[in-house]
Amino acid sequence: MLNKANLQFIGAEAEFSQALTVLFGAPFDGTTSFRPGARFAPQAIRLDSNGLETYSPYQDGDLTDFPIMDSGDLELPFGNPRGALDLIKERALNILNQQKRPFLIGGEHLVTLGALEACAQIYPELRLIHFDAHTDLRQDYLGETLSHATVIRRAHDLLGDQRIYQFGIRSGERAEFVWSSQGHTFLIPYNFAGLEIILEDLKDYPIYFTVDLDVLDPSVFPGTGTPEPGGVSFDQLRQAVTKVCAQSQVVGCDVTELSPQYDPSGVSTAVAAKIIREMLIALHKNKK
Repeated sequence: MLNKANLQFIGAEAEFSQALTVLFGAPFDGTTSFRPGARFAPQAIRLDSNGLETYSPYQDGDLTDFPIMDSGDLELPFGNPRGALDLIKERALNILNQQKRPFLIGGEHLVTLGALEACAQIYPELRLIHFDAHTDLRQDYLGETLSHATVIRRAHDLLGDQRIYQFGIRSGERAEFVWSSQGHTFLIPYNFAGLEIILEDLKDYPIYFTVDLDVLDPSVFPGTGTPEPGGVSFDQLRQAVTKVCAQSQVVGCDVTELSPQYDPSGVSTAVAAKIIREMLIALHKNKK
């Protein structure tokens, strides 16, 4: 049984026993390679979510229509990536074992691995859908195998070939693109082309869905640790996350890589909160 956070994401006020989806934060950025600060994202997103309405006119749905809980942030060891991942996995398993869906708010992208490990333990046929600017397929980064630059390679270690679908990718080493093209992952560069076809192909599989917000163009989302020009628009991302959440069997998901201090305007944090709102509504609307 988990307790509700003191500061909650807007509309996420259900008790654990009633919730279908349980939010939790992973304020960790211990392997960030360029600009740290993603550890501050979960609390910033919660705070700024109160500037949104619970109602989405895009979907004609309201967060208060569904039992969603915010269980607060984990306390994570800053200098110990494996220790942090183990605590994330433990929290996600706690949620999954009660037949609920974990929704992780990062934090840097490495935090995905802990929740993914938990979902893979429960769902052996798990597939991963990954939105990002970066491949994240390095075998190691400066000798470290656990890094936000290696997280999808570690996901491949867990899931195997042809179970990972990457969209929006526009940055990485040549070797990463070559490795992907050898049949290890499905990589769709620059945008979400072919997403609906893939969702149809995956309709019978459990899905873990990870959204690195730097898939957005920095003109829309400058508040991130590794901004990469040439990204998608807010509305392209909104439509794409809605499709994945509405049309797939999403058993776990996350949103990562907001670093709020790099956008003093607060727009990036507002974008993150609104994407989470749209995902939460799409995960529940018109589903039994």
